[in-house]
Amino acid sequence: MDARLDLFTNPVLGKFIKHLNTAARGALDAGVPLATLELVELRVSQINGCAYCVDMHSKDLAHHGETTVRINLVATWREATVYTEAERAALALAEAGTRIADAAGGVPDDVWLNAAKHYDEEQLGALVAAIAGINTWNRLNVITQQPAGDYVPGQWG
Repeated sequence: MDARLDLFTNPVLGKFIKHLNTAARGALDAGVPLATLELVELRVSQINGCAYCVDMHSKDLAHHGETTVRINLVATWREATVYTEAERAALALAEAGTRIADAAGGVPDDVWLNAAKHYDEEQLGALVAAIAGINTWNRLNVITQQPAGDYVPGQWG
């Protein structure tokens, strides 16, 4: 499959991606474990059907030492026993924040309050930024049909 557009040579998208990447860096400094952020990004990408991001985040998780069990079970995290309560709260927030059209009121209060039990305000901001950011990346990749399978861990930083 060939991509519809090259995200990095298109002048408009190139500028947009530069700003998107700059904005995303802030989420890494808030104290949310990298594995949690990657699990959130993998789960959101699964929901959105973004093959490129599923490929990238599953490979990055493995590269950072995450087990195949935790990577493979993230789509069924509610039934899996391998996630902490904090990770579950982050995954619930990620799902609710991704499926906002499915709930008339957006993210339910109970999902937010559960996340707030595990993360401070700065960390909640990082999670919201990560969820918004990966949803944006998913849409860029799905709309332009970016092919998956060739990602090399760490290739984007």
